[in-house]
Amino acid sequence: MESHEEMPRQTVSISTRWGLAALVLALVLCGTTAISLFYLARERKQAHDLATANQDLSASLAQVQSQLQALSEKFNALSAAGQTSPAKPASVSSRPSALSARTHARVAPHRSVARRQPPDDPRFNQLQQQLSGQQKQLASTREEVEKARTELDGKVNSTRDELNGSIARTHEELVALEKRGERNYYEFRLDKSNNFQRVGPLSVSLRKVNYKHKSFNLALMVDDFKLDKKNVNLFEPVWITLADRPQPLELVVNRVSKDEVQGYLSEPKYKKSELSASTAPATPASADKTQSAVTPR
Repeated sequence: MESHEEMPRQTVSISTRWGLAALVLALVLCGTTAISLFYLARERKQAHDLATANQDLSASLAQVQSQLQALSEKFNALSAAGQTSPAKPASVSSRPSALSARTHARVAPHRSVARRQPPDDPRFNQLQQQLSGQQKQLASTREEVEKARTELDGKVNSTRDELNGSIARTHEELVALEKRGERNYYEFRLDKSNNFQRVGPLSVSLRKVNYKHKSFNLALMVDDFKLDKKNVNLFEPVWITLADRPQPLELVVNRVSKDEVQGYLSEPKYKKSELSASTAPATPASADKTQSAVTPR
């Protein structure tokens, strides 16, 4: 009888453990999904803000162009008015054609004054200064618009790369990235310790883990310099720039446990020295050797 009563108890305990394990797994999946959605929403918000700023700059550029056009029209109108002298109405004189010498002497200076060019108007200089200022403002606005467009394109491209899976969240995704042949990948597992572990060209040490918030602190040794990375989140890439690499290194943690983390480090396939050596032209001596080896005897 006691054996029959112990068997249901064992069955209930096993089912309870499986239920708790399934619940923990569901919570982890929900947390991972929530974090991914949070980063996706943040990137979309940044892209939307940049697009709004681009529209505002375009509107200000259009306003400056309209003001510049209005000033140009005013300048042309003033120039035409200054060049065109007012015509005198022809007067029909009923007096006899014989005029005294004194009358001729008085009329001649008036005619010469009428034929002179009008003096320079100070408004022209002011208008030219305003026109020059508007042109400088227009050039500055164009540069700001181009800069905003470049930043927006960079944000959109980075968001597209992240959505396309440039960050590996599992071992299978890491294998898929490695098959592209563009970078070298090193997987690692770090325990909480003050000691450094060699991962590819770097030495890494896990100093602190916040399992609840899925964040951690790292210490890196890069070219004999120590770097501290604090409050790094799960799936958040850490970029490290080396002098002999054409592109920065990328460190990603895709699993956080209570006192350990797991992830990978990727680096460019070739160094700068290797790329420059491969693009260097062949020396005359090597060319002669190649020619002698190819020429048939």
